[in-house]
Amino acid sequence: AHHYANVMFNVMRGGIFADQYRVDTADLRDFIAIHHPALLRDQADFFAALPPTITLAALKTRAEATRSVDLIRLCTTYLPLTFSRRHGDPSRPWNRFAINLRKPDGSQQLDYQGNWRDIFQNWEALSFAYPEFLESMIAVFLNATTVDGYNPYRVTRNGIDWEVPEPNNPWANIGYWSDHQIIYLQKLLEACARFYPDKLPTLLTKRIYSYANVPYRIKPYSAIVQDPRATIEFDWNKHRQIESLVQQHGADGRLVRDANGDVLHTTLAEKLLNLLLAKLVNFVPEGGIWMTTQRPEWNDANNALVGKGISVVTLGYVRRYLVFFRDLLADSGLDELLLSSELVTLLDAIRQTFTDHYTLLTGQITDTQRKTVLDQLGQAGSAYREGCYTAGLSGNVSAVSVADLIAFLDRTQAIVEHTLRVSQRVDQLYHAYNVLQLADDRAVIKLLSQMLEGQVSILSSGLLAPAEALELLQELRQSPLYRADQHSYILYPDRDLPGFLAKNKITLDDVRDLALVKVLVADHDTRLITQDVNGDYHFNGDMRNARGVAGALAALAQDSRYADLVTAEADAIQALFERVFNHDAFTGRSGSFFAYEGLGSIYWHMVSKLLLAVQETVYAAAQTDPAVLPALVGVYYDIRAGLGFNKTPDEYGAFPTDPYSHTPGGQGARQPGMTGMVKEEILTRLGELGLVIDQGQINFDPLLLRADELLNAASVLRYVDVTGEETQLAVPANALAYTFCQVPVILQTAAEASIEVTLNDTTTKTILGRSLSPALSSHIFLRDGVVRRIVVSLPK
Repeated sequence: AHHYANVMFNVMRGGIFADQYRVDTADLRDFIAIHHPALLRDQADFFAALPPTITLAALKTRAEATRSVDLIRLCTTYLPLTFSRRHGDPSRPWNRFAINLRKPDGSQQLDYQGNWRDIFQNWEALSFAYPEFLESMIAVFLNATTVDGYNPYRVTRNGIDWEVPEPNNPWANIGYWSDHQIIYLQKLLEACARFYPDKLPTLLTKRIYSYANVPYRIKPYSAIVQDPRATIEFDWNKHRQIESLVQQHGADGRLVRDANGDVLHTTLAEKLLNLLLAKLVNFVPEGGIWMTTQRPEWNDANNALVGKGISVVTLGYVRRYLVFFRDLLADSGLDELLLSSELVTLLDAIRQTFTDHYTLLTGQITDTQRKTVLDQLGQAGSAYREGCYTAGLSGNVSAVSVADLIAFLDRTQAIVEHTLRVSQRVDQLYHAYNVLQLADDRAVIKLLSQMLEGQVSILSSGLLAPAEALELLQELRQSPLYRADQHSYILYPDRDLPGFLAKNKITLDDVRDLALVKVLVADHDTRLITQDVNGDYHFNGDMRNARGVAGALAALAQDSRYADLVTAEADAIQALFERVFNHDAFTGRSGSFFAYEGLGSIYWHMVSKLLLAVQETVYAAAQTDPAVLPALVGVYYDIRAGLGFNKTPDEYGAFPTDPYSHTPGGQGARQPGMTGMVKEEILTRLGELGLVIDQGQINFDPLLLRADELLNAASVLRYVDVTGEETQLAVPANALAYTFCQVPVILQTAAEASIEVTLNDTTTKTILGRSLSPALSSHIFLRDGVVRRIVVSLPK
């Protein structure tokens, strides 16, 4: 029941494919008419020859034969999804909750829409049921990324969508969600490599990808340093130009165009490098990735970290991305890549910085040296962006040696790993976020408290050996992040917040040496500070942050009575303000709320992320360190025991089988259904049942399969097969059954490992061992009905 609910809500977030891998060509024409209507005329013969329905594979083959890059791109990104809804609970004013299922005439409406950070993560789980669409999912992702290495807010069937400034709307905001790019793309790439190990190398040099033309302009590095909270300007002229292009050319008008006015196309290799370099220009040695795009990261309760925050979390995912990218290039057999000349210039600048400072970046570094590296990287990124904004990509390409690029990735990995290692805390946990404090020639890192996110990221990064991961998980279980009443983990340590009267309280000792304060109080000037009837002092309540203090001091400096005192004591007063409020450590509502992602609250999506990261560690340990395997399995099921379906309704505070967003302290679960945790739990369920995809083969590895999951008595599996027929299958005692790609799998115990495959002609094949051949696995991935059922026998 829990798995059923997870799948249902995952589908509602990302959609489900309407008819296996069959494409309704009338709907395809509608899709093309929205994106690039001229193709219907230019490729009239192609569309005239299409049958009413066609398989995805046949459609791609026909599109390739035309050699029309735009047609190939659009046929690749066409996704016949249904039942998808725009993200967000209906209470949020910036969301319009809708599931479009029918057209006005009553016929089926194929549609999807969602926020970037939700739709792609839910497609990851969907891809394991419909792997043939993985190439298309990756293409939609990459075609919506920008030349400067980011992505718009929303992705829909009708193209990309970005937020427009609304000065009078307090909910409105513009900016880029930076962290979701690397890990969500990485998971889709990894899935593609598992199902189709030969696919990605063929795409590295294929020019079928585009760039999104979002009218955001990230400011020059010098301006970012001055005010890292306000780093993006909205280019209204560009916005209007783009909308005009959409009227002329369709939704493809939102894509970057070349000098001839056509959609600019590039390769998978360039796209992967572009996204990596966009992160590296914000790399802070021994800190993480500087959050300079006006959006918080995964946990948007940390919204006050925008601008001042450094993400160790994203750096952990960058490490995983680096390893994958390097191996992909090494296995490609390519000698060189042709990349946009502008991107190659940026690559060379970053490479030079990493070469010049390699010893520092993998050893001890001072605050002054850190600022030097930060400046060089930031200025390189700034120069690249400014060139793209003013002149666009020229279309010129430069050859890059694959061996040299691999060497760069190796060096970058070593630098990243050093910072990740330095990010281990004295309590053996890992930092999630730090705070960056900039001075003229120094970049200082201020540390924050524990966060569950940091542990998930470091586990997912692949950096830790299994024994190290086990030690971390054991420390986590004993840490303040563990919440015993729910047998699970909160996002950050709970704490008691001071009451109203205890806030903004300054004692006489704090101001004893500040002559300016004494003079202001004597003059009854309350612009900066006041004294109450008890003799305590308080900063003016209208001042929200240090900028308010600076403004008040600047105003006082204009008064001859106070000018000299302001000059002498401004720094001390600013320091006092920080001591009183500790604003640098303020993370946002995560440090002041008690629900949602607030204090004492369990955020179930992060717990499910932890579960998946531990499962990945379990399977890695089986290959490299079996000695720690039993303990890791024990940790895995200890985390699993805290999830809702293991609890009574009284413990969970809701129906235990349903996924919920969060559980505040002292309350039951809140916000049902629309939570990202469902994606992780679909994937972990496959692993628990022992189903592992690797090198294009289905393997059955019962590392996490528990004996108590097997049926005590014979039963019946009822399912819908690939033809759409409701079917049932007898399941014996001491076995279990599930479906994968709508093919039933029965797991049972036996003396030796074997697999019995029943084909659609009722013949059977018996295979010794635990793996299906690539050919049989492919039939299951294709959902072609060749394989009717599988019986897997495993030793007890």
